[in-house]
Amino acid sequence: MFQYAVKKFLYGLAVIAGVVVVVFVLFNILPGDPARMTMGQRSDVQSLEAVRKEFGLDKSKPVQFFNYINDLSPIGLHENNSTAQQKYNYLQLVSLGEDVIALKMPYLRRSYQTKRNVTTILSETVPNTFILAITAMIFATIIGVLLGVVSAVHRDTWIDKAANSFAILGISAPSFFAGIIIAWFFGFVLSDYTGLNMSGSLYSYDPFEGEVTTWKNLWLPMVTLGLRPLAIIVQLTRSAMLDVLGQDYIRTARAKGLDRKAIIYKHALKNALNPVITAISGWFASLLAGSFFVEYVFGYNGLGRTTVTALEMSDFPVVMGSILFIAFIFVVVNILVDILYAFVDPRVKLA
Repeated sequence: MFQYAVKKFLYGLAVIAGVVVVVFVLFNILPGDPARMTMGQRSDVQSLEAVRKEFGLDKSKPVQFFNYINDLSPIGLHENNSTAQQKYNYLQLVSLGEDVIALKMPYLRRSYQTKRNVTTILSETVPNTFILAITAMIFATIIGVLLGVVSAVHRDTWIDKAANSFAILGISAPSFFAGIIIAWFFGFVLSDYTGLNMSGSLYSYDPFEGEVTTWKNLWLPMVTLGLRPLAIIVQLTRSAMLDVLGQDYIRTARAKGLDRKAIIYKHALKNALNPVITAISGWFASLLAGSFFVEYVFGYNGLGRTTVTALEMSDFPVVMGSILFIAFIFVVVNILVDILYAFVDPRVKLA
C-alpha cells in the first residue's frame, strides 16, 4: 500500500510539473504587456520599467521560468533578507551567504490588478467553490444512485425509460445552457413560488449585519452543476446493477428466500459501486473546473467566477494559480480514489 501510494505520488508530481511547463509557456506567448495592464496605457516609461522589475519581467524567459519554478517549489533558493522573508515567509534550512535554501509554501505571486497575493485571493474563493462542488456531488450521487437502482429493478418499464430519457437529457445539455434556463425558469418565472434568485453569492456583506450567508443562492447553481454527473451516475448504476443482478450468487440469494430489499441494497448495490465511485471521483475534480461558467451565470462568488474575471482582465497570475490548483486537486483525488478501491472491493489489488 505504501509503495503504491509513493509511486502514485511521484506520478502526480510529474503531472504537476508538466502542467507548470504548459501554463508558463502558454501565458508567456499570449499578447499583452503585464506592466501596462497594471499601470494603464498612459503610464510613463519609468513606471513601466519599475513594474517589470518588480514582477521579474525584465529578465530573459529562461530566467523567468527558473524563478517561477523556484517560487512554486516548497524548497527554494531565496535572498537572505527581511524583504524576501516577508514575501515568501520561509523557514531557513541552509545558509549560503547572501542566499538561503528555505522551506516554504508555494508562492503563486501577486495579481497584476489588485497587487494582492494570489494565494489570498484563492483562499477567499475556493471554500465557496468547494461547498458548491460538494453539495452538487452529494445531490448527483444520492439522486443518481437511487434512479439507477430503480431503473435497473424495473427494467424495460416506463420507469426505466423515463430515467434513461432524463439521463440522456442531462448529458446532452451543456452546463452554461442549463444554467441560463434554470436561472430564468426557477429564479424569474417561478420566483414568487420558489423564493429563489436568478443570481447571488453564498456569502455577502451587509453594512449593518456584517457577513451574511444566503443558502438559497446555492440551490440553483448546485442543481445545474450536478445535472451532468447525475445523468452519468444514473446510467452507470443501472448498467452495473443489471450486470450484478444476473450473477449466480444473486440467483442463489433469491432461491434461499432472502428479502428483496436486502438482495438489492446489501448484496447487489455494494458490488456495483466500483464504476460509480470512479464517476464520483472524476466528476468531483471536474466540477471544480466545470463551475467556472456556472458561477459566472449565477453570479456566484467562487473560484470559477474569479478566474473568468481575471482572464477578462488579463490578470495572468490569478488564472495560472487557479489552473495549478485545479490540477493539484485532480492528482490528489485520483490517488485517494485508487487507494479507496482496495477498501471497497477486496478483489482490487494495488500494485
